[in-house]
Amino acid sequence: MRISIINGPNLNLTGQREPEIYGTQSLESYQRLLTVAFPEMEFTFFQSNIEGNIIDEIHRAGQEADAIVINAGAYSHYSLAIADALRAVAIPAVEVHMSNVYEREPERHHSAIAPACVGVIAGFGLDSYRLAIEALDSMHNA
Repeated sequence: MRISIINGPNLNLTGQREPEIYGTQSLESYQRLLTVAFPEMEFTFFQSNIEGNIIDEIHRAGQEADAIVINAGAYSHYSLAIADALRAVAIPAVEVHMSNVYEREPERHHSAIAPACVGVIAGFGLDSYRLAIEALDSMHNA
């Protein structure tokens, strides 16, 4: 199974930014662990702070991957363009968040992209990515 893991704004600072919320492990080191934990999977990893680049990556993934795991960061809460891109590709996507967005500010309680995804996983730190991969793998093999 080919999974594209797409990360949005500020996720390049994971491990440094607000460690009380996001922890101290870097996104890159966790991604290396995922490749070891799921040797049968083929991953592509992408991160951008720019909405248009994220949309372009979703379009690319729609042609080259079997599924998407997306942490669109703050774009999750208002980007209809990212939601439209997810709807435009014919592969399933799971929205992930490291923090429990429902314990945070009210503006984080709504997701514009969730309706374009098969599921949402939030609040399990970097492990949210593993849970999304396992869910997609289970769906793929059902």
